[in-house]
Amino acid sequence: MKITAQHVSIKLARPFSISRGTRTHQDVVRVTIDYEENTVVGECTPYARYGESVDSVMEQIQQFASSLQVIEPHSNVDVIKQLLQDRMPAGAARNGIDSALWRLTALHANSQFPSPHFDVSPQIETAMTVSVSSPSAMAEQAKGYVQLGATLLKVKLDGEQIIERVAAVRSAAPNAKLILDANEAWLGLPLQQLFHQLTEYQVAMIEQPVPKGEDECLRHIEHPIPLCADESCHVSEDLPSLLGCYEMINIKLDKTGGLTEALELEKQARQHGLTIMVGCMLGTSIAMKAALPIATRAEIVDLDGPVLLGVEEPDGLKYQSGQILVPQS
Repeated sequence: MKITAQHVSIKLARPFSISRGTRTHQDVVRVTIDYEENTVVGECTPYARYGESVDSVMEQIQQFASSLQVIEPHSNVDVIKQLLQDRMPAGAARNGIDSALWRLTALHANSQFPSPHFDVSPQIETAMTVSVSSPSAMAEQAKGYVQLGATLLKVKLDGEQIIERVAAVRSAAPNAKLILDANEAWLGLPLQQLFHQLTEYQVAMIEQPVPKGEDECLRHIEHPIPLCADESCHVSEDLPSLLGCYEMINIKLDKTGGLTEALELEKQARQHGLTIMVGCMLGTSIAMKAALPIATRAEIVDLDGPVLLGVEEPDGLKYQSGQILVPQS
């Protein structure tokens, strides 16, 4: 088995802003696996918030690839998948390899991922992301998405003009379902008052209002709007400390280290009575496809990375009227 990695830099369709800053380009890492007569590709997105860079992720991938040289050359794909879970920590690098391995197992079954292991809905509603800007600019973004048929909007926010921005988006999209993403930016704000003020705008969910590690404060704050853990929830071991603070978790393959752990996280979260959101870092359809087995069952889906990038891959997913159109094999 030969594993290689390549850095790809993609210019965004337009600048993308969240509470931590603005980006004009997105760096992803493509993982290619050549095995027997098959070639498959996975994709991951290094995330600085989690201490990752393109260089660190590529180094991790190369180290794992080198370690395979001392393994029995005829080890099957299932053995390699288990070695990956055992030897590499959760994160983008493991996701890139894991995603490619799932594609390889599909090819060995004469199919195309997500078949034959997963049945995926042919259409999946996805959020379209309104990035942080002035209230009027955010309203224009929302209006544009709604005119294209979007029914679910994810509104990025920082700690400023929260009510004004949400009000502007709601006015521009009176019938859309709204979810809000604070990206950890609301610590120190009067949260209980803010949560109650936001009910006026029919907000369906608020994502990660406080930084990871500060989650315990939410346990004692009345919140009529459900809360979702994102930065605070990477793998299944994170769940116990989040119970009672959040009602939902956001599963991202670049956090879990791939679909293998994501499936376990989903299973344990539901056993604890939590609902599921599936999200993404900015990436192409290669990365979004890997998350479809979770997305088909999730209560909220946010897999609009290709729309934000403005890049279509060959055989990529199609986005229409706020829906992901999934090719059926």
